[in-house]
Amino acid sequence: MELPKIDIKKILFATDLSESSRYAFAHAINMADRLGAGLTILHVMAEIQSLDTSISYHIGKEQWNKIKQQREQEAGETLIGKKRNDLAIKDALAKYCDGARECLLERSFVTDEIIVERGDPAKQILKHSKEKNCDLIVVGSHGQSSLAGSMMGGTAKRVLKKSEVPVLVVR
Repeated sequence: MELPKIDIKKILFATDLSESSRYAFAHAINMADRLGAGLTILHVMAEIQSLDTSISYHIGKEQWNKIKQQREQEAGETLIGKKRNDLAIKDALAKYCDGARECLLERSFVTDEIIVERGDPAKQILKHSKEKNCDLIVVGSHGQSSLAGSMMGGTAKRVLKKSEVPVLVVR
C-alpha cells in the first residue's frame, strides 16, 4: 500500500478571539513552525440576520452599522496592530496569546495574511481556505460565550463536514 505524500504549505487559522481559541492558535503556530508552512489568520464576525434586523429596528440602522464597523476595526487592531510590519504582527499576536511573546519570537512561522470578515463563519472559513489554497484549517471547538460557543461548535462541525482539506479542531 502506497500512502500519498502530505505536503502542508498553507494553514488557515480561524479565530473568534476567545480565550479558548488561543489553544487552537498555539497548535496552528506550532504546526506552521515545524512544517515551514505559511499561516493565514481569519476572524469572522458572525452576522445573524434576525438579530441584525431586531437590533437595527430598536437603535436605528445607522447606529447599528456604526457599532458593527467599530467591532470590525477593533478586531483588526487586535489581530494586526496599527502597523503592518512583521514585528507589529508578532507583537499583536503575542498580546493575543497573553504572555506567549517568548514562544512566538522563537518560532519561525510566516504570517501570509490576516483577514477580518463579516458573515457566516463557516462559509467564510471554507471560502478563504479555497481561495488561499490552504492545505489545513485549524479551528477551536468552542467560542467566547454561550451563544458564541454554540455557534463556534456549530461552525467547527459545518467546516468539518464541508471542507475539502483536513481540519484540526482543537478543544
